[in-house]
Amino acid sequence: MPRGKKHSAEQVVNLLRQIEVAVANGKTTVQACKDASITEQTYYRWRKEYGGLQVDQAKRLKELEVENAKLKRLVANLSLDNLVLKDFAFGKLLSPERRRQAAEHAQQRHGLTERRACRLAKQPRGRQRYRPTQRANEDKLTQAIITLAGQYGRYGYRRITALLVRAGWKVGKDRVERIWRREGLKVPQKQKPRGRLWFNDGSCVRLRPTHANHVWSYDFVSVRTHDGRMARALNLIDEHTREALLVRVERRWSSALVIAALADVMVMKGVPEHLRSDNGPEFVAHDLRRWLADTGAKTAYIEPGSPWENGYCESFNSKMRDEFLNGEIFYSIKELRVLAERGRKHYNTARPHSSLGYRPPAPEAWLASASRQAEEPFASLTPPPPAASCIDPNLEITALH
Repeated sequence: MPRGKKHSAEQVVNLLRQIEVAVANGKTTVQACKDASITEQTYYRWRKEYGGLQVDQAKRLKELEVENAKLKRLVANLSLDNLVLKDFAFGKLLSPERRRQAAEHAQQRHGLTERRACRLAKQPRGRQRYRPTQRANEDKLTQAIITLAGQYGRYGYRRITALLVRAGWKVGKDRVERIWRREGLKVPQKQKPRGRLWFNDGSCVRLRPTHANHVWSYDFVSVRTHDGRMARALNLIDEHTREALLVRVERRWSSALVIAALADVMVMKGVPEHLRSDNGPEFVAHDLRRWLADTGAKTAYIEPGSPWENGYCESFNSKMRDEFLNGEIFYSIKELRVLAERGRKHYNTARPHSSLGYRPPAPEAWLASASRQAEEPFASLTPPPPAASCIDPNLEITALH
């Protein structure tokens, strides 16, 4: 039998029996081992391991040893997998980038193969090996997004995308979102949960606008100047077009001032069919109601304690307070009036509105020329010249002071 050949359990038992027969017939152990083509040390080792076993028993013993070795390796692998998974417990692996980092960490710290690390991180190996190619304008786009996020701190990545597209960038919201998340940008949400009151017909808004000048809604927003004195802004919007028709600030309001403000808007926009408001003393005054009836406009008062019935105006008020009032210090009532009017024009002509497909509310704003856009806060976003397949890398965006 050639040297170096592995013997099966049956062959080992047969050789042991052969040597036992030879020794019983007068041969020495050394001579019997030589005839069996094995060494004396191998004979004694086999006799210690397989001595007294039958062929089937030796075969079963060998199988048990193999199974035991497999179980030991399996337990060791499971223990290592559990250790690696515990090392992954710093957060949920929801994105491909986090799974890629987890797989690389397992390879470097625990010495796992790429296949095994990807299996534990549930990451396809093709995605693990993929290396994203950075576009030529990636840095400039990132700087533009950071500039806009700093300038409009309450805008999310969707509105930022609309502003970039308007400025000339050929970019989608997915790419902007990827850069947004990579740079750690976020819009903190500060909204308390509240209950809703419903009518018997299951509706929350009793009169829905169907066309321009169908329903106007107006409400007051309180603000303080730097000296601590109170001022109130009257906000008037068209619920169908979402256009802010009026933002007028006064220290004190009366029904006469409200009539004067409404008259100024009606001269330019026409008389609405309905005016929606709450039950504030300025809105329910007899002089105002009589004047509205004479002009042909109908009143649509909401239920007391139900501000969500005036949802369009309340939404405008919250955006105004979040994006404008909370971020400014007003040293005089005149400054407040100037900035409020500029903010109203920006809301109508530049600010992307989500319910209008991220377009400005004012109809003429979308058809405005570039010279008109230069008067808005986005004048510093100089669009690049049109290109067939790429964006001009020389596009610069500067922050407004």
